[in-house]
Amino acid sequence: MLNDIYNKRIIELAGNIPRLGRLPDPDATATAHSKLCGSTVKVDLKMEGEKVTDFAHDVKACALGQASSSIMASQIVGSTASELRELRETVRKMLKENGAPPEGKWEEIKFLEPVRDYKARHASTLLTFDAVVDAIGQIEAKAKQPAAAQG
Repeated sequence: MLNDIYNKRIIELAGNIPRLGRLPDPDATATAHSKLCGSTVKVDLKMEGEKVTDFAHDVKACALGQASSSIMASQIVGSTASELRELRETVRKMLKENGAPPEGKWEEIKFLEPVRDYKARHASTLLTFDAVVDAIGQIEAKAKQPAAAQG
């Protein structure tokens, strides 16, 4: 039933999204959009080396996109690029391949597990993860450019 995916914790997360807005000088900005439902998440990211030092986002999404964005915003600062790439893959597998939800600081993602039965909702749930990984890729590409230009 659709009520399973809009459980009490999903509604609480969606209603209390931290780090809303934009960063004044992000290292990268990325947008992820779901054509199916129209949800959009735009993230601003700052990193030092492998670690995220600041994050903000503009979330125009359904309750599922809002809830996953809320979880991301509450845990992302201090996370590494590899951790965040692995997280996106874990969430994708949780939704599409019956994989287990992440554990540790990301364990609240377990509340999104019922979404697996609703393929039309996968894209909006994954938006924040896709946008963050895109922003990380942009930052890494920029970091490589000066070295390539010098060589």
